[in-house]
Amino acid sequence: QTKLVESEGGLVQAGGSLRLSCVANGRSSIEYTYMMAWYRQPPGKERQLVASITWRNGYTSYAASVEGRFSISRDRDKVTVDLQMNNLRPEDTATYYCNLDDGSGREYWGQGTQVVVSS
Repeated sequence: QTKLVESEGGLVQAGGSLRLSCVANGRSSIEYTYMMAWYRQPPGKERQLVASITWRNGYTSYAASVEGRFSISRDRDKVTVDLQMNNLRPEDTATYYCNLDDGSGREYWGQGTQVVVSS
């Protein structure tokens, strides 16, 4: 059974950097995975897609608000996905969630990790 576990977020000053990691525990590297992604949910707002990466080819996609500041990467052997966040802004404050799409219509979610950016 796949369980996504995110690393701890944290409190960072505006302009700073933070790296989030997510590991798919219980999932073998030979199991088919279509895509992994990071979402976030700011306080009082809906969950939104931040970045995604296709598992086979590594194609990436970013929300316009993070383009050029955030970078998503994956390790196919370890079944992990990372989100490097640079030049953080107060509006990046949110709970960040890891997501895995197994390509069969099933998705898995992490428990969420809090990121707070102070001005």
